[in-house]
Amino acid sequence: MSDVAVTDLDHTEHADHHDVKPVRKTAMWVFLGSECVFFGAMISTFLLYRNTTNGGPGSEIFDIPFTSASSFVLLMSSLTMVLAHNAFEKSDMRQTRIWLSGTALLGATFLAGQIFEFTEFIDKGLTLPRSPFGSSFYMLTGFHGMHVALGVILLAAMAVLSLSGRLYDDRGLNVELVGLYWHFVDIVWIVIFTVVYLLQI
Repeated sequence: MSDVAVTDLDHTEHADHHDVKPVRKTAMWVFLGSECVFFGAMISTFLLYRNTTNGGPGSEIFDIPFTSASSFVLLMSSLTMVLAHNAFEKSDMRQTRIWLSGTALLGATFLAGQIFEFTEFIDKGLTLPRSPFGSSFYMLTGFHGMHVALGVILLAAMAVLSLSGRLYDDRGLNVELVGLYWHFVDIVWIVIFTVVYLLQI
Protein backbone atom coordinates (compact mmCIF):
# COMPACT_ATOMS: atom_id res chain seq x y z
CA MET A 1 0.00 0.00 0.00
CA SER A 2 1.42 3.36 -0.98
CA ASP A 3 2.13 6.18 1.45
CA VAL A 4 -0.64 8.23 -0.17
CA ALA A 5 -3.13 5.42 0.37
CA VAL A 6 -2.09 5.05 4.00
CA THR A 7 -2.42 8.79 4.54
CA ASP A 8 -5.87 8.79 2.94
CA LEU A 9 -6.90 5.88 5.16
CA ASP A 10 -5.70 7.68 8.28
CA HIS A 11 -7.63 10.79 7.29
CA THR A 12 -10.73 8.69 6.63
CA GLU A 13 -10.51 6.99 10.03
CA HIS A 14 -9.96 10.35 11.74
CA ALA A 15 -12.96 11.81 9.93
CA ASP A 16 -15.06 8.81 10.94
CA HIS A 17 -14.08 9.28 14.59
CA HIS A 18 -14.82 13.00 14.32
CA ASP A 19 -18.24 12.28 12.83
CA VAL A 20 -19.10 9.76 15.57
CA LYS A 21 -18.24 12.13 18.43
CA PRO A 22 -21.37 14.35 18.12
CA VAL A 23 -23.51 11.20 17.87
CA ARG A 24 -22.11 9.82 21.12
CA LYS A 25 -22.60 13.18 22.83
CA THR A 26 -26.20 13.33 21.62
CA ALA A 27 -26.74 9.77 22.86
CA MET A 28 -25.46 10.82 26.29
CA TRP A 29 -27.89 13.76 26.40
CA VAL A 30 -30.75 11.43 25.45
CA PHE A 31 -29.71 9.05 28.23
CA LEU A 32 -29.56 11.89 30.76
CA GLY A 33 -32.98 13.07 29.61
CA SER A 34 -34.43 9.64 30.32
CA GLU A 35 -32.77 9.70 33.74
CA CYS A 36 -34.52 13.00 34.46
CA VAL A 37 -37.83 11.22 33.94
CA PHE A 38 -36.90 8.47 36.42
CA PHE A 39 -35.70 10.92 39.06
CA GLY A 40 -38.73 13.13 38.50
CA ALA A 41 -41.03 10.18 39.14
CA MET A 42 -39.18 9.22 42.32
CA ILE A 43 -39.15 12.78 43.65
CA SER A 44 -42.88 13.05 42.96
CA THR A 45 -43.46 9.78 44.82
CA PHE A 46 -41.50 11.03 47.82
CA LEU A 47 -43.47 14.27 47.91
CA LEU A 48 -46.68 12.25 47.79
CA TYR A 49 -45.70 10.09 50.77
CA ARG A 50 -43.47 12.43 52.77
CA ASN A 51 -46.03 12.69 55.60
CA THR A 52 -47.04 9.02 55.57
CA THR A 53 -44.81 7.64 58.32
CA ASN A 54 -47.23 5.08 59.85
CA GLY A 55 -46.18 6.23 63.30
CA GLY A 56 -42.51 5.68 62.56
CA PRO A 57 -39.70 8.21 62.30
CA GLY A 58 -39.87 10.94 59.69
CA SER A 59 -37.80 13.89 58.64
CA GLU A 60 -37.15 14.86 62.27
CA ILE A 61 -34.28 12.36 62.38
CA PHE A 62 -32.42 14.02 59.50
CA ASP A 63 -29.02 15.44 60.42
CA ILE A 64 -29.00 18.52 58.20
CA PRO A 65 -25.47 19.74 59.12
CA PHE A 66 -23.97 16.32 58.33
CA THR A 67 -25.85 15.97 55.05
CA SER A 68 -24.93 19.54 54.12
CA ALA A 69 -21.23 18.75 54.61
CA SER A 70 -21.61 15.57 52.56
CA SER A 71 -23.40 17.55 49.84
CA PHE A 72 -20.60 20.11 49.79
CA VAL A 73 -18.09 17.32 49.17
CA LEU A 74 -20.10 16.08 46.20
CA LEU A 75 -20.51 19.56 44.75
CA MET A 76 -16.75 20.19 45.04
CA SER A 77 -16.27 17.12 42.87
CA SER A 78 -17.87 19.06 40.00
CA LEU A 79 -15.00 21.54 40.26
CA THR A 80 -12.37 18.81 40.15
CA MET A 81 -14.20 17.27 37.16
CA VAL A 82 -13.95 20.60 35.32
CA LEU A 83 -10.24 20.75 36.14
CA ALA A 84 -9.79 17.19 34.84
CA HIS A 85 -11.51 18.06 31.57
CA ASN A 86 -9.45 21.23 31.15
CA ALA A 87 -6.23 19.30 31.76
CA PHE A 88 -7.30 16.67 29.24
CA GLU A 89 -8.01 19.36 26.64
CA LYS A 90 -4.43 20.56 27.16
CA SER A 91 -3.13 16.97 26.77
CA ASP A 92 -1.74 17.08 30.30
CA MET A 93 -2.29 13.44 31.26
CA ARG A 94 -0.65 13.78 34.67
CA GLN A 95 -2.99 16.56 35.79
CA THR A 96 -5.92 14.79 34.14
CA ARG A 97 -5.18 11.68 36.16
CA ILE A 98 -4.80 13.66 39.38
CA TRP A 99 -8.12 15.45 38.99
CA LEU A 100 -9.97 12.33 37.84
CA SER A 101 -8.68 10.50 40.90
CA GLY A 102 -9.63 13.45 43.10
CA THR A 103 -13.14 13.48 41.69
CA ALA A 104 -13.50 9.74 42.27
CA LEU A 105 -12.24 10.16 45.84
CA LEU A 106 -14.75 12.92 46.58
CA GLY A 107 -17.54 10.80 45.12
CA ALA A 108 -16.48 7.83 47.25
CA THR A 109 -16.40 10.09 50.33
CA PHE A 110 -19.97 11.16 49.61
CA LEU A 111 -21.03 7.52 49.31
CA ALA A 112 -19.35 6.66 52.60
CA GLY A 113 -21.25 9.51 54.26
CA GLN A 114 -24.52 8.30 52.77
CA ILE A 115 -23.92 4.74 53.98
CA PHE A 116 -23.15 6.05 57.47
CA GLU A 117 -26.30 8.17 57.37
CA PHE A 118 -28.45 5.22 56.29
CA THR A 119 -27.01 3.15 59.14
CA GLU A 120 -27.96 5.84 61.63
CA PHE A 121 -31.48 6.09 60.22
CA ILE A 122 -31.99 2.33 60.39
CA ASP A 123 -30.87 2.33 64.04
CA LYS A 124 -33.54 4.98 64.70
CA GLY A 125 -36.24 2.84 63.10
CA LEU A 126 -36.41 4.29 59.58
CA THR A 127 -36.41 1.15 57.47
CA LEU A 128 -37.55 0.41 53.93
CA PRO A 129 -40.74 -1.52 54.86
CA ARG A 130 -41.65 0.63 57.90
CA SER A 131 -43.60 3.27 56.00
CA PRO A 132 -44.23 4.81 52.57
CA PHE A 133 -42.00 7.69 53.73
CA GLY A 134 -39.11 5.31 54.40
CA SER A 135 -39.63 3.38 51.17
CA SER A 136 -39.75 6.47 48.96
CA PHE A 137 -36.79 8.05 50.78
CA TYR A 138 -34.50 5.03 50.40
CA MET A 139 -35.57 4.40 46.81
CA LEU A 140 -34.82 7.99 45.78
CA THR A 141 -31.55 8.50 47.64
CA GLY A 142 -30.42 4.92 47.00
CA PHE A 143 -31.07 5.25 43.25
CA HIS A 144 -28.97 8.41 43.24
CA GLY A 145 -26.26 6.66 45.25
CA MET A 146 -26.09 3.93 42.60
CA HIS A 147 -25.47 6.62 39.98
CA VAL A 148 -22.68 8.11 42.08
CA ALA A 149 -21.12 4.66 42.51
CA LEU A 150 -21.21 4.09 38.74
CA GLY A 151 -19.60 7.49 38.21
CA VAL A 152 -16.82 6.67 40.68
CA ILE A 153 -16.11 3.41 38.81
CA LEU A 154 -15.96 5.23 35.45
CA LEU A 155 -13.66 7.92 36.84
CA ALA A 156 -11.32 5.35 38.35
CA ALA A 157 -11.29 3.39 35.09
CA MET A 158 -10.36 6.51 33.10
CA ALA A 159 -7.57 7.33 35.56
CA VAL A 160 -6.17 3.84 34.99
CA LEU A 161 -6.54 4.14 31.21
CA SER A 162 -4.60 7.40 31.27
CA LEU A 163 -1.62 5.53 32.73
CA SER A 164 -1.35 3.41 29.59
CA GLY A 165 -2.12 6.23 27.16
CA ARG A 166 -5.49 4.74 26.17
CA LEU A 167 -7.61 7.74 27.13
CA TYR A 168 -8.84 9.24 23.86
CA ASP A 169 -10.86 12.30 22.91
CA ASP A 170 -12.72 10.79 19.96
CA ARG A 171 -13.22 7.21 21.09
CA GLY A 172 -14.85 5.38 23.96
CA LEU A 173 -16.46 6.87 27.03
CA ASN A 174 -14.15 9.88 27.22
CA VAL A 175 -13.61 12.60 29.78
CA GLU A 176 -16.20 14.93 28.27
CA LEU A 177 -18.99 12.34 28.32
CA VAL A 178 -18.22 11.17 31.85
CA GLY A 179 -18.02 14.84 32.87
CA LEU A 180 -21.56 15.41 31.55
CA TYR A 181 -22.77 12.39 33.51
CA TRP A 182 -21.01 13.51 36.69
CA HIS A 183 -22.36 17.06 36.54
CA PHE A 184 -25.85 15.63 36.01
CA VAL A 185 -25.47 13.47 39.13
CA ASP A 186 -24.40 16.54 41.14
CA ILE A 187 -27.28 18.69 39.87
CA VAL A 188 -29.80 15.96 40.68
CA TRP A 189 -28.44 15.80 44.21
CA ILE A 190 -28.99 19.54 44.67
CA VAL A 191 -32.66 18.98 43.81
CA ILE A 192 -32.92 15.91 46.07
CA PHE A 193 -31.19 17.64 48.98
CA THR A 194 -33.48 20.64 48.67
CA VAL A 195 -36.71 18.64 48.34
CA VAL A 196 -35.97 15.80 50.74
CA TYR A 197 -33.98 17.54 53.45
CA LEU A 198 -34.41 21.31 53.41
CA LEU A 199 -38.14 21.45 52.62
CA GLN A 200 -38.86 19.04 55.47
CA ILE A 201 -37.50 21.39 58.13
